Amino acid sequence: MIRVSNLSKAFGAKTVLRDVSFECLAGTVTCLLGPSGSGKSTVLRCINGLERMDGGDIHVGEIRVAPESLPSVRRRVAMVFQRFNLFPHRSVLENVLEGPVQVLERPEQDAREEAMAILERVGMADFAHMRPTRLSGGQQQRVGIARALAMRPEAILFDEPTSALDPERVGEVLAVMRELAEEGMSMVVVTHEIDFAREVGDQVIFMDEGVVVEQGPAQAVLTDPQAPRTRLFLDRVLRPF
Repeated sequence: MIRVSNLSKAFGAKTVLRDVSFECLAGTVTCLLGPSGSGKSTVLRCINGLERMDGGDIHVGEIRVAPESLPSVRRRVAMVFQRFNLFPHRSVLENVLEGPVQVLERPEQDAREEAMAILERVGMADFAHMRPTRLSGGQQQRVGIARALAMRPEAILFDEPTSALDPERVGEVLAVMRELAEEGMSMVVVTHEIDFAREVGDQVIFMDEGVVVEQGPAQAVLTDPQAPRTRLFLDRVLRPF
């Protein structure tokens, strides 16, 4: 579904990605783990074309990610952001309708019916006519997931979807993501939620300082990591005190 080959990226004199390579099979969940600043979010932004790569290749299916192919890529791969990125002056429903109507040019009535069904699916139908600013962080993130689903993507990229939430709201977002995984949605998830990665992830990729330190089946990497840096990270995350 997604193939990243020798990806490199720099911001000025600072290199943030060095020769990053991995594959995500259709219908699987790939979790990117690592300390802050390791380049995980930049990988997602390169896949979706929000950042231009300096070297390497990314393919979404048979499509090579390049400036001219971005409309096709974004029809196949949606993104859920850490800070929600909802339009504050529009209702929940209007936020979900924006992509299908303006980008995919679907008839508004058909898109509206589907949007309401998706909001029902993520538990937000009762809030369809509210502004995002009146919602909790967890509710806003569920709207963000609904907005992504409304594009009928083949895969969804999640950029630390729970990091901006109060601890009490994390579970409601992860529950929606678990359901998507069970339904076979291809997902690439940047996260610090180790339990989620262990329970839902098919593959874990651990990154540090812009390189892939270790990758493999989620259970193997998280239960018996081979790289000392991976072991140190997991020890600090799981036993912080």
